Amino acid sequence: MKKFNSENFLLANDTAVTLYHEFAEHQPIIDYHCHLSPKEIAEDKRWDNMSQIWLYGDHYKWRAMRANGINEKYITGSASDWEKFQAWSKTVPKTLRNPLYHWTHMELEKPFGITDTLLSESTAKNVWDHCNALLKTDDFSCRGIMKQANVELVVTTDDPTDTLEYHKQIKADERFSIQVLPAFRPDKAMSPENPMLFKAYVEKIGETAGMSIVNFMDFIEAITKRHSYFHENGCRVSDHGIEMAYAEDYSSTEIQTIFATVMSGKNLSPDEIRKFKSAMVYQFGVMDHERGWVQQFHLGALRNVNSRMFRTLGPDTGYDVIGDFEIARPVARLLDKLDSENRLAKTILYNLNPRDNDLIASLIGAFQDGTSAGKIQFGSAWWFLDQKDGIEKQLNSLSNMGLLSQFIGMLTDSRSFLSYPRHDYFRRILCNILGTEMENGMIPNDRTLVGGMISDISYNNVKKYFGFTLEKKKYVSEPEKV
Repeated sequence: MKKFNSENFLLANDTAVTLYHEFAEHQPIIDYHCHLSPKEIAEDKRWDNMSQIWLYGDHYKWRAMRANGINEKYITGSASDWEKFQAWSKTVPKTLRNPLYHWTHMELEKPFGITDTLLSESTAKNVWDHCNALLKTDDFSCRGIMKQANVELVVTTDDPTDTLEYHKQIKADERFSIQVLPAFRPDKAMSPENPMLFKAYVEKIGETAGMSIVNFMDFIEAITKRHSYFHENGCRVSDHGIEMAYAEDYSSTEIQTIFATVMSGKNLSPDEIRKFKSAMVYQFGVMDHERGWVQQFHLGALRNVNSRMFRTLGPDTGYDVIGDFEIARPVARLLDKLDSENRLAKTILYNLNPRDNDLIASLIGAFQDGTSAGKIQFGSAWWFLDQKDGIEKQLNSLSNMGLLSQFIGMLTDSRSFLSYPRHDYFRRILCNILGTEMENGMIPNDRTLVGGMISDISYNNVKKYFGFTLEKKKYVSEPEKV
């Protein structure tokens, strides 16, 4: 019987083991989409205890704890950090077959070195004391953890109004060699459902762009200025968290009228909202193409479905679910409109509903144009699909209908500095699929051929796809003396 979470975890045969250890294990991490705080990286944040670094803001864990009958007091409420850790430890044994069980123990192993202990109510105190002691050391500041994980570059998620001051601080800091780049996330600029909130956001865009916004064309000019500012500060990717792609027909006059209507404080009709979103998604696509960026679309989340808890806790607290929105027609229309004008940027499409795997895998093939390998990408298994079964299904759909060899691989999509083992989790699953097919004679028993493909998916492809130039900053452990 194999040992749980051993060095060969998830690797079912000798070939998979060889592929993983020789071609995947030691590849650096380029985490091209996450929700880490650049402020915390700039200030090299430290944590007093495991609840602060591991449980704060982690809605994956919160959902499991609620399902286990844990009172909200011990999740997001007034309980002490130790009490919250106890509640999580009590829940962990109940998460068997949920990816949280895998992630929990992989994260305790790396970076905390816990290999022979399963987290439970009875082991909680020993784990708590062990990890808290390490958190007091330099290797377990946020920068220390990133270095231990062999992180080379991360891309954060940032609003167009962000000053990017912390990205600038990080770039100027010669003591820290990991690159931290922004991503342009303009979701609020295309969300006119609440006129009061939208008007306030438009005014904020104007302030940061240094101009007054009177009409829709001013609005686009201001956003374009912010897009340029992000580009000047190293940004090479936009990100859009939307339920579905928007590709309604509209005229310039209609959009100008819709903008004036919402800025006057009046509510828009559902049709007007869809047209405005369609115009904005198109404008963002044009900007991304002009500057050679990559555009990402995270599609299909039905958010904040529990109105009572939304009023109590707000967004991103564990009350979003998989949606069943139409995907194929609007995405195809959007990509076709940009492509027909020769304005289609490199694009990554992520789906949240597993029913759409083959749909996305087939759709990306209709817009590959030979200008770059894998120009249109089927993004890695995302959110609710980020587990062994979901990853395998995404890889199989992409393999069946596209070129797995050109895939840009894994990301964390996380707010936690302890989530880097998700890259290892993905790499092990990838190596197991390919190693098993080698052993079964389904693909050649050619270690160089298959191993090279694994190295590309783990690291080389994403570096090339985004055009990242990895700066080699001089690392200074102490300030240089004059």
